[in-house]
Amino acid sequence: MSKSKSYQVELLEALRDPVEAAEYLNAALEEGDQDVFLLALKNVTEARCGIIAEKSAIKPENLSHLLSKQGHPEIRNFDALLHALGFRLAIQIADKPLMAAA
Repeated sequence: MSKSKSYQVELLEALRDPVEAAEYLNAALEEGDQDVFLLALKNVTEARCGIIAEKSAIKPENLSHLLSKQGHPEIRNFDALLHALGFRLAIQIADKPLMAAA
């Protein structure tokens, strides 16, 4: 009898695909919970760890702190990490904007 893969293993395999990873991060961001987004970012980082080592100026110890619950993430650190992963921060109009253009 073959053993099935764990959810985490399958998730990390899926997150190696940049399109899948971007959708996963966006879904986590839409939850509006910082802990959910940090976990998602941690999973994407783990799945794509080779890319981080090559392209990021973030030191490994700083990366661990950034992705921890005790860390005090700053937008520039997220931007650097996302850039190293091949993503970028973006602002989009919400489905129901608060105010219409005058």
